[in-house]
Amino acid sequence: MSVDTPRRIVLLRHAKADWPQVSDHERPLAERGRTDAPVAGRKLADTGISFDLALCSTAARTRETWKLAVHELPHRPRTMYEERLYEASLGELIALLNETSDEVRDLLVIGHNPGVHALADALAGEAEGDTSARMNRSGFPTAAFAIVSFTGSWKSLEHGVGKLVEFWAPHE
Repeated sequence: MSVDTPRRIVLLRHAKADWPQVSDHERPLAERGRTDAPVAGRKLADTGISFDLALCSTAARTRETWKLAVHELPHRPRTMYEERLYEASLGELIALLNETSDEVRDLLVIGHNPGVHALADALAGEAEGDTSARMNRSGFPTAAFAIVSFTGSWKSLEHGVGKLVEFWAPHE
């Protein structure tokens, strides 16, 4: 693929997690999360995007979200579980995305707040309609996703290069 290839990043926040007496990394989904994750998967399927790669945090709640959401997609993308997504700063998230192979056109990232919200906001130099206002007003709730498009190589991904083309949240 050329470096002029249009690309999309879909940033999915994990579904609602429970608060049992376990470490934060091992927190499972709450009942609402187990309901919302497949709904998010259906909404992702409705976008028509055929993901080349999914990067999923190793936290229990992100893995469980992905397990429930992926069954709703028409095509299961190659999935990599990435420890660095857990508690990643904005700079760490951009550095991680810069490592993506240029063979990947459409990337799904299943992660956490505040990182996914900060990343969507930082990458979006522009936005379609009221997508940015809706995303920022909502605070990027659990099981929500944002789609950012950009043109160029993954190594060139930086603040402001993309366009926020869609934002969806359950219960909105």
